[in-house]
Amino acid sequence: MAQVEYPNIMLNDYLTLDQNSQDVHYEYLEGELRMLAGGSPDHSIISMNLAGILHNHLADTPCIAYNLDMQLQLSESRYVYPDITITCDPRDQEPEDKMVHYPMVILEVLSPSTENVDRGKKLLYYQAHPTIQDYLMIDSRTILVQVYHREKSRWTLARYGLQDEVEIESLGIQFFVRDIYKRTSLLKKENHPGQS
Repeated sequence: MAQVEYPNIMLNDYLTLDQNSQDVHYEYLEGELRMLAGGSPDHSIISMNLAGILHNHLADTPCIAYNLDMQLQLSESRYVYPDITITCDPRDQEPEDKMVHYPMVILEVLSPSTENVDRGKKLLYYQAHPTIQDYLMIDSRTILVQVYHREKSRWTLARYGLQDEVEIESLGIQFFVRDIYKRTSLLKKENHPGQS
């Protein structure tokens, strides 16, 4: 998903802008405003595949997965729209609330325009948030899933390729990398090497 950066603005101006924006989302990271634009077809397919996988795994649990239409408040100066946010806290599941405050798992589908922020600032901000236990980065240009998992006060990193099964430890669920990339051009290339 592409990002367009704007000059620094005040928090109240951001909240008003974002609340009044119907078709566009804006992220706010300590005064920096970023408009989220559309992503590639593979980015969209990966996001939809993940939503389906997670919906099925979480159906009989108190947890819920939100897509990028649900805003996440990380702090008083950090508001983002992850591709998928999972929360198991009932305070985040009130029908009138349009923001998540107690996320457990964050999933970001990386694209060329967002990768530096997702691997940089957002990684640090997600790791600093007390309720986040797992942060998954799913590459949209190559078949690779990276999972950061909190173990007490430390974070571990696991990398998964095409033949692997991803584990989200905090939720006790596993699913295949192949299912994340189903119907993408990346998987088609992998299944038919040498063809474009």
